Amino acid sequence: MSTLLFSHSACEQHDPGALHPENPGRLKAIMKTLDRPEFSALLRREAPHAEHQQIARVHPESFVHEVLAAVPSHGERMLDADTVVSSGSGEAALRAAGAVVAAVDAVVAGEADNAFCAVRPPGHHAEPRQAMGFCIFNNVAVGALHARVVHGCRRVAVVDFDVHHGNGTQAMFWDDPDLFYASTHQFPLYPGTGLSHESGVGGNIVNVPLPSDSGSAAFREALRGSILPALTEFKPDFLFISAGFDAHTEDPLAGLNFIDEDYAWATQQLMELARNTCGGRLVSVLEGGYDHQALARSVAAHVRTLMRF
Repeated sequence: MSTLLFSHSACEQHDPGALHPENPGRLKAIMKTLDRPEFSALLRREAPHAEHQQIARVHPESFVHEVLAAVPSHGERMLDADTVVSSGSGEAALRAAGAVVAAVDAVVAGEADNAFCAVRPPGHHAEPRQAMGFCIFNNVAVGALHARVVHGCRRVAVVDFDVHHGNGTQAMFWDDPDLFYASTHQFPLYPGTGLSHESGVGGNIVNVPLPSDSGSAAFREALRGSILPALTEFKPDFLFISAGFDAHTEDPLAGLNFIDEDYAWATQQLMELARNTCGGRLVSVLEGGYDHQALARSVAAHVRTLMRF
């Protein structure tokens, strides 16, 4: 398998403050790990800027301008109680969304079998008109709509294994039966959405909330018993992963107690499904993960599987 890695140094310039869990050290730890010799076969590209009209497929253009105008020239500014922007945040947010767009283009063109976007800020909490939960633009949704509009991928799916429910992606996909969103996540936990009865239009939303301390077996059963069958029935033309690694047992923000190997297993399952339904077309996008060492190891397990499966 050939795997593309999209990232950009600008994504390290989004600085919500040293004590904020979503800090530049996350991406530095990931990139240091992916610089190891075992990842030398990764094809590496710099993330371009997303164009405003690409983001405006999921966020109103007025919101895009409002957010970018809120970026301070120095210091920090709060977009909500958890989401902080600094002078580098606008550039980082545009590069994060642009990475996913470029990854879609590359995979559709056959330049790689799949891609991983190591970017920040994350995106799955960002709703159409609201930045929230550390997220500014909904990167994976921008990529999903790009796949549809530009490349004719009518049925697009996102599977999200971040420990927090991706309320923003769900909100954007809710009314469109040709968009599919599935999530495993801890509940109760921020943002308080993602109950199993939240099923969208005709079942295009599949939520499997898990109680604290669920562990590996519950995660694997959720994927194998609920999400993969629904995804197989949906028959996507393109598959995205919202790859959050904060369900890890060492992560400080939650308590699902997953381990490194769970992410390799889940990646393998999703790649096999993509191979059987959409020609293997898959793009993975970094979301959460706040213990730097556990995050780096989990990403390594994920990317290693993308490269070798």
